[in-house]
Amino acid sequence: MAISDELEASILRYYHVEKWRVGTIARQLHVHHSVVRRVLSQAGIPKAKFTKRESIVTPFLSFVLETLTKYPKLAASRLYEMVRQRGYGGGVDHFRHLILLHRPRPFAEAYLRLRTLPGEQAQVDWGHFGYVDIGKARRPLMAFVMVLSYSRKIFLRFYLNQQMANFLRGHEAAFNAYNGVPRVCLYDNLKSAVLERRGDAIRFHPTLLEFAAHYRYEPRPVAVARGNEKGRVERAIRYVRDSFFAARTWKNIDDLNDQATEWCNGLAANRPCPEETTLSVRDVFFKEQSHLLKLPDNPYSTHEREEVNVGKTPYVRFDLNDYSVPHQYVRRVLTVCSTLDTVSILEGGSLIAEHKRSFEKGKQIEQEAHIAELTARKKEARKHRGQDRLVRAVPLAQTLLIQAAERGYSLGIITANLLKLLDRYGSAELEAGITEALSHKAPHPNAVRLSLEKRREARHLLPPIHLDLPDDARVRDLVVRPHDLESYDQLQTIAEEKDHEE
Repeated sequence: MAISDELEASILRYYHVEKWRVGTIARQLHVHHSVVRRVLSQAGIPKAKFTKRESIVTPFLSFVLETLTKYPKLAASRLYEMVRQRGYGGGVDHFRHLILLHRPRPFAEAYLRLRTLPGEQAQVDWGHFGYVDIGKARRPLMAFVMVLSYSRKIFLRFYLNQQMANFLRGHEAAFNAYNGVPRVCLYDNLKSAVLERRGDAIRFHPTLLEFAAHYRYEPRPVAVARGNEKGRVERAIRYVRDSFFAARTWKNIDDLNDQATEWCNGLAANRPCPEETTLSVRDVFFKEQSHLLKLPDNPYSTHEREEVNVGKTPYVRFDLNDYSVPHQYVRRVLTVCSTLDTVSILEGGSLIAEHKRSFEKGKQIEQEAHIAELTARKKEARKHRGQDRLVRAVPLAQTLLIQAAERGYSLGIITANLLKLLDRYGSAELEAGITEALSHKAPHPNAVRLSLEKRREARHLLPPIHLDLPDDARVRDLVVRPHDLESYDQLQTIAEEKDHEE
């Protein structure tokens, strides 16, 4: 950097006359300190020699290095406490920086590229894709991913948890999609696969061993902290996140799985195969498929089985929801056998109830027959069952019942009348009628009925027909034959003749 003669003279004057230091001159004249040193050097002034101060950690450095050699992963915070007890007076942040400089560096490990034979190996893992809100339930969205190591053919299926039943269902669906079974399935140290591991001693999950024996493949866990051994499935999960799941919209999990199947057989199958870049994954899988093991003749049962206790009420609790059973099975231990679609309840080997499965939370899934028989036996329960049915159909009815109770009305009569209106007009109309009745501060079925009649007449609809027949087959199946009306005409003629004679 060239400087003016005036600036050079100023530097020399401040140095010789004012006795300023190099740093002061550079700061005041707004030049770099190297410029000041160069001007002084050209003027024949020797460069100042600085004595390097000893670091406060130097007396403790031999102890630090010895400790790190013996315990290379010892935390700097623990090492700081050890040297502080031995007289070190520096701060912890500066000490951490010094330890970072002296900590022995591990040697970088090199890895071989793993190659497998066709049909030899598949890699399996779960991927977490956030949560799904179903009613009041918040369930994890888990992706079961299996990838064939040779062709990189991906199988993807989403479930609402990663329990053992869904783990096996994912395997079964993947084998069916491949139309064959690989000889080895490689797992991370999942609890669904490995219950306990000490060194080379591994205790597999007995259910997985039974499943693997049925499909005649070998379950094999990777070594601890050796994620590179199942890098194919980890890359496949990243590929699923970026290429399939990102910015995707779906109605429910069934719709999501349909889209996943289409993606696996389309875009994912058409990508180039890493082993043979001139071919697609689809082409390489076509060659690999003949090397897979054949599927067994009978599938493995992947049903969820759970022993449940029935309390005082005729319901069993399974997966956050209550399912009804016949009332005579209260205070017993039953077995729930469930698929993703249905919940079957058994006593021994006998099926006593079957429901459609719900993945919500706190729902009561009932069969009318289970509750009707109990209600008939317990007359006192009718009132409460009626109120429950009314409030479930029209939640606003609870407000009307509360206001009616405050006025001293009979809740049993009000509930019975509102249930009749519910059966005649439906829940949507009844809710509109209750809303109008409450707006007029008239919490009574008569006000609701008047509102419903006005709404019906305004739309020019016929009145609803509802027959309250007794629960007697002889009455309900009775055939009423209409009377011949000609006799009434004859009576009318006779009456007219009598009037004429008079």
